[in-house]
Amino acid sequence: MATNIRVLIVDDVQATRENIRKLIEFHPNITVAGEAATAEAAIIQAKEIQPEIILMDINMPGMDGISATSLLSTEVPGAGIIIMSVQAEREYMRRAMTAGAKDYLTKPFSGDELLQAIKQVHANQKQRRKVVALEPKPVEEGKVITVFSAKGGIGKTTIATNLAVALADKIKGRVCIVDADLQFGDVSLFLNILPRATIADVVADIDSLDDKVLAGYITQYNQHLDVLAAPLRPEQAEMVSGPHLVTMLKTLRNMYQYIIVDTVPAFSETTLSALDEADQILVVASLDLPTIKNVKLCLEIMESLSYEPDKIKLILNRTNSEGGMDIREAEESLRRSFTATLPSDGKTVVSSVNRGTPFVVANPEAVVSQNIIKLAQYVGGDWKQEPAKGMVHKLKRLLG
Repeated sequence: MATNIRVLIVDDVQATRENIRKLIEFHPNITVAGEAATAEAAIIQAKEIQPEIILMDINMPGMDGISATSLLSTEVPGAGIIIMSVQAEREYMRRAMTAGAKDYLTKPFSGDELLQAIKQVHANQKQRRKVVALEPKPVEEGKVITVFSAKGGIGKTTIATNLAVALADKIKGRVCIVDADLQFGDVSLFLNILPRATIADVVADIDSLDDKVLAGYITQYNQHLDVLAAPLRPEQAEMVSGPHLVTMLKTLRNMYQYIIVDTVPAFSETTLSALDEADQILVVASLDLPTIKNVKLCLEIMESLSYEPDKIKLILNRTNSEGGMDIREAEESLRRSFTATLPSDGKTVVSSVNRGTPFVVANPEAVVSQNIIKLAQYVGGDWKQEPAKGMVHKLKRLLG
């Protein structure tokens, strides 16, 4: 039996309240539990009737909708608040999300848009309550996993996005993927989402950044995975510095169990910050001579930066592609073993990218998906536990 969703409508215009009521009446499992013409009246009613959803107009006489949302987020935490406004500017959206709103509808909106927003926010609120009840927030800080490659075009972003989705699905906790490829980041494209705000927008609040403020800039992918998107324009990359990114990652550690950071294939200031801040670095490689050469140089640079050897994991992509080097030959050249290997599967991977659906979701039975899931299980497990190592690694240990 479907759950009945009780809605409180808050708008100073009576005609608007009546129109919204009529739109809701078309859905058998959504009912109007109350109406209010002012924010002050809405707060009183919400405490009495404890609605599942509050539809809050942003502009009202007296207290505005954002101020009311901030109060209601504390006073009636079980209610999901949806802001309604004629203003579509990102600044209004940011302020609404920072205050605690769960969605933002721009007037005029259709009945389908309204009902979809109500159902989605209600479902998300219900899931969050389950997570809080069943899995208490870990006392440890979240772990940062930075995905890096020394060469473009070898599947770094594909691995980062699918790993984030698989990790979120595996642990049923909270995961955030940060697109730190600041000029040409594609995480939002790969996940088929339109971000409400980006990493460049966060800079405006960097001096007062905390969990609640940062939450206003994050876009939800699903109930367990959120996205901090790359800037929409390449020139906006200059707004984000290395220290800015460090501040964001430290804040995200308090909000999520795992933070996946996708980076640009270059040792830029922001990339170095993401590498420094990481608990684990996944270096993506492929079996061609230029890439292996670059990975070798990359490892030398990381050694000069005094990164612990156990912090760095090599991920081999497209293992069975034609014309590639032998895996053992590559390991000998790098003097390290690969932690995980992913087969070449162009049909599965390209199709998922073009549709904006990660292949671990679109085709979970594929070998490449199963290997990503195994990598997620390893990343989400004991950080000191290593998979079986090859002979090259053992020799390196013996020789010091």
